[in-house]
Amino acid sequence: MPQTHHRSHQWSALAGYVVVVAVVAVVGELAASSAKEIYARLVQPSWAPPASLFGPVWTVIYLTIAVSGWLYWRTDGETRDHGFYGVGLLLNLLWTPLFFAGGSYWLALVDIALLDIIVFVTIVLFARRTKPAALLLLPYLAWILYATSLNAAIIVLN
Repeated sequence: MPQTHHRSHQWSALAGYVVVVAVVAVVGELAASSAKEIYARLVQPSWAPPASLFGPVWTVIYLTIAVSGWLYWRTDGETRDHGFYGVGLLLNLLWTPLFFAGGSYWLALVDIALLDIIVFVTIVLFARRTKPAALLLLPYLAWILYATSLNAAIIVLN
């Protein structure tokens, strides 16, 4: 793995990735201020997780997303590939306001389906330069695929 970035910048870059991903998380949290109540009112499939699970799972996933982006950055990876990562963050940011704040379950489903595709493509692109960065995105992909099926089930049941 090429290490062309100056060592002193690596830690500030990691902090930058953590901050950017944290902004996505905070925007989601602000948009979901009444999410627990809304989630509880929805008819859900039997396999739906309790609302209390989302916070801890997303905390870990957001950290892996940040570290993955940073690991890819350290390889001097292509800007285009990093663009997919950025689009994924944007789609991630949009889902919670669409679903909870806007009550637009169909638009949220379109958003998360696109996110599934973007994260998969990002994994493939990142794997070309750094397997650890790609592997760190696998739990994210698994979780959003699960969330996609939950979003679809909620549409059908409600």
